[in-house]
Amino acid sequence: MSEEFNVGDRVRWNSRTGAVTGEVTEVHTADFEFMGRRRVCSEDDPQYKVRSDATALHAVHRADALRRLG
Repeated sequence: MSEEFNVGDRVRWNSRTGAVTGEVTEVHTADFEFMGRRRVCSEDDPQYKVRSDATALHAVHRADALRRLG
């Protein structure tokens, strides 16, 4: 089972430009729309909205794409 994250957790993920660090800003457990695309998630398979430290832009990832910092 993947690790679970909470709002405020510091995380790292990979992007096209390399490793990115940031913070979890939202935890989604029901389907939602992000940047014009429907994101499918559930209590058992949440998705996490994260904010990049470098750009302050947001992205959405599943738990298996994130690594806890610290």
